[in-house]
Amino acid sequence: MAEDLELWDMICDGPFVPMKIIGEGTVIVPKPRKEYNDADRKAIEKNFRVKMILICGIGPDEYNCILACQSAKEIWEALQTTHEVTTQVKLSNIDMHTTEYELFKMKENKSTQYMYIRFTSIINELHSLGEVIPRNKLVQKILSVLPGSYESKVNAITEAKDLQKLTVDELIGNMKSYEMKKKKKKKKDIERR
Repeated sequence: MAEDLELWDMICDGPFVPMKIIGEGTVIVPKPRKEYNDADRKAIEKNFRVKMILICGIGPDEYNCILACQSAKEIWEALQTTHEVTTQVKLSNIDMHTTEYELFKMKENKSTQYMYIRFTSIINELHSLGEVIPRNKLVQKILSVLPGSYESKVNAITEAKDLQKLTVDELIGNMKSYEMKKKKKKKKDIERR
């Protein structure tokens, strides 16, 4: 839809087929290609554009599933069928990722960035399944999963910041800054020895 709203219409309604009336106006048949006008060609071109967009967004396994499809609508329907999951499977996935979220911890020897990538992956999976966790809960979760070596920083953030307004990005930026300062201090301590 962001590319061209009419492209989404091609997915929903099917391709445009130029038609003509023959006889005494009672029979409508597809036009032969040699009778297409500029408007017909532009409308037909939209189906090929949306097909290209869909094909460019899929992997080789999905490509094999849609290879025989003639229209964007057929491609979309084939992809929907391929990726459709039952309610039971969706609920199982939600349960699995919710458990992963609840048990999530930052590993002591890993960076904030590494932790954030893992955390974001879980959150995105839940979001794609329709489970949206409020921003303030995400911030509180991150603060609660940090290892003991971050306790003083967690306390400082909790006391200084309004956790209802603090964004995850601000928190992660703050944690990365803290992490860099810790590394710098550790390096200086090593050099002094």
